[in-house]
Amino acid sequence: MSSVILTAGPLRGTTRVPADKSITHRALLFGAIAEGTSRVRNYLDGGDCRATLGVVRSLGVQVETPSSQEWIIHGRGLEGLLEPEVALDCVNSGTTTRLVAGLLAGQEFHSILVGSTQLRKRPMARVVEPLRLMGADIAGRQGGRLLPLSIRGKRLHAVDYSMPVASAQVKSCVLLAGFYADGLTIVREPGPGRDHTERMLAAMGAPVTRRGNTLTAEHPSAPLRPLDMTVPGDFSSAAFLLAAGVCVADSDVRIRGVGVNPTRRGLLDALVEMGADVTLSNWGETGGESTGDLHARPSSLHGITLGGDAIPTLIDELPVFAVVATQAAGRTVVRDAAELRVKETDRIATTVEELRKLGADIQARPDGFVVNGPTPLHGARVHSHGDHRLAMALAVAGLIADGATAIEDTACVSDSFPGFWELLVSLGARIE
Repeated sequence: MSSVILTAGPLRGTTRVPADKSITHRALLFGAIAEGTSRVRNYLDGGDCRATLGVVRSLGVQVETPSSQEWIIHGRGLEGLLEPEVALDCVNSGTTTRLVAGLLAGQEFHSILVGSTQLRKRPMARVVEPLRLMGADIAGRQGGRLLPLSIRGKRLHAVDYSMPVASAQVKSCVLLAGFYADGLTIVREPGPGRDHTERMLAAMGAPVTRRGNTLTAEHPSAPLRPLDMTVPGDFSSAAFLLAAGVCVADSDVRIRGVGVNPTRRGLLDALVEMGADVTLSNWGETGGESTGDLHARPSSLHGITLGGDAIPTLIDELPVFAVVATQAAGRTVVRDAAELRVKETDRIATTVEELRKLGADIQARPDGFVVNGPTPLHGARVHSHGDHRLAMALAVAGLIADGATAIEDTACVSDSFPGFWELLVSLGARIE
């Protein structure tokens, strides 16, 4: 499957983006171990979240879908999950794999995690190592570094674990395993990271605490309360519309009801630092998460340097940030982002490779990239490498470029942003 994007006219209009993928994953998994019935509205019906839904159902959890906008999750409690009859297929979702591993490590049964060819290349040692320190019995390819993973669940013991790099998935995995451990499990983050897990678990009455960059979890003394929440719009999806809104001439784009958790909205802060005309209004809250409306219009941009604690707040948005940087005056530097090397693709290598085809002046570094701008982009044939975020970043680049841009392999976009192409058309993009 491919999409050809022609030179865009102005993007104008008010819209919404699909629900937050990270929060949808967690609502399913945490609802599964709650006592009672959870109601989750406005969930993301994308490929990665369907993988989590399939895994949860294979563990004996009944999930009803009375409408396309609501899940009713009949939680089985912390000790109520059932041994799966088949391998648990995480398809292409690293989040599913790593969080589920934390839950399964403490169960009294055997399970096997499998996934797509792409997922089988992604590193799992980052969760396997701390789980083994807790006494987990896990085997897999290359000593447990790669899928498939075989997990023989057992009662665990608490650990004091210092994460080598900030990772919400690793943190969440260890905290969940801590519910099945004797004693107090401690997780020390090297810097600020996404906090959806601790926000949601706290709302459910779980014994999870944070003090600075140190988190703790222990076996709950009472059942986890079920959820009743509406999932906000995914900032990572809104990022592509924001990027197009500030780069495509004469555009005026408004996005309603977006999650603006401080640990996720790093791209918004970076755009403001670059001089972009973006605003945030209509603050609200749902399920412990902040929400708001975003408004983006074109303006003169200048290069900036990003690194350190800022990187975890926009790690998924760095491919589209690179596109924006091609339109900024001067030099833009991204460092401390080696994590990009082990995403769905090596996002440093693939982003640089594909943007160069469009005329970008961009160079790869071991832990990031450097962009010199502003640079006029020209249409070309590019490839997503099966990476949904790269595909959408290239779509934004195609909207900026002079001439037609053909993007190969765009089916992957449905993993996180179903309806992406149709939404662009509704805002004025011309796509064939």
